[in-house]
Amino acid sequence: MKIVYVNDVVYGYATGDPSANGGAERYGWHLTRALANSGWAVTIGVQHALQEGEERQIDGVRFLGIGSRAHFLLAWYKFLKKERPDWCFFQCADHLWGPMAETARWLGVRTAFSVMHDLDVQPRRALTRRQNWWRLYEWGLRRSDIIFVQHQGQRGYLPPSWQARTYFLPGIVPLPVTYRPHPERNGTVAWVAVIRPPKRPDLLVEIARRLPEVRFVVCGAPTYKLWEAGAIESIIGQLRSLPNVDYRGHVDPEQTLKVIEDASLLLSTSDGEGLPSVFLEAWAAGTPVVSVQIDPDHKIRDGELGVLAGTVDGAVDAVRSLMTVAQRRQDMGMRGRRHVEEVHSPAAAVRAFETAVASVST
Repeated sequence: MKIVYVNDVVYGYATGDPSANGGAERYGWHLTRALANSGWAVTIGVQHALQEGEERQIDGVRFLGIGSRAHFLLAWYKFLKKERPDWCFFQCADHLWGPMAETARWLGVRTAFSVMHDLDVQPRRALTRRQNWWRLYEWGLRRSDIIFVQHQGQRGYLPPSWQARTYFLPGIVPLPVTYRPHPERNGTVAWVAVIRPPKRPDLLVEIARRLPEVRFVVCGAPTYKLWEAGAIESIIGQLRSLPNVDYRGHVDPEQTLKVIEDASLLLSTSDGEGLPSVFLEAWAAGTPVVSVQIDPDHKIRDGELGVLAGTVDGAVDAVRSLMTVAQRRQDMGMRGRRHVEEVHSPAAAVRAFETAVASVST
């Protein structure tokens, strides 16, 4: 089977580019590499980092420069026409998915769309750019042969007629062979995200202020697309002014993993996610998660992989309590690692992907 995808940031992760960021793209790299290692022919189109026609092979995945930077849909058509894959793959809500899916179907290529945020299954609210073009994105979902979801709660937002084409696809995260026991950790709370409104960095500021005895390490640069510059600078200024906050801005992916591995807890203040890749990275490292609101499929609550706080007060209490009991964090961390090993391994994701493909192909 041959599958194609187009994503420049995935190429950045594959090449170890320290500026690469984005949980969806990081997952895209883990998934495509796992498919290639299991026998799929995987080609990823790259618009900016490679010249048109230039090729590079990394861990079994073929990256191909497709050119036409100013005319993406033309580049997409030529890419499909040349490669003639069995399947094409795409992640995250985008108005372009409508014409992309239709082009693929016209050329006889089957389509798989992967939901990466809970809003991706709510077309009217899904788009962060060209918001009024949501019907194009909805058309792409309607025309997709497969819709992959991250957790079962996402399926319920889709029309019943689409749900038969909807399959669970687990996120992938490498499981470190060893990890640091909690009595040996540095006593920090990690917060890792791009600084933008849905991540609620304002709640991070409030929680850090109310826990002056706890040290926070914050990894994430701001995005200026969705906020006024003044609002962003206010948040950054507040983070930098707090004596118990080590604000590091953008941190390259490998160093970010080190921060999570050394931390006693990961804090999530987001009010909108799918299944955050940083949760999987924390659990793989044996680091419990304290989440204000996000708990896909009740994994944190039911699996005791951390604490679902529900409120800022609850988060403050949970952090304060957990920081005093290393053995409780250790037990949560061990459960997190087992969960990743059983559910979020490359082999588990490939099985889920191939099961969905087989159901469409037969």
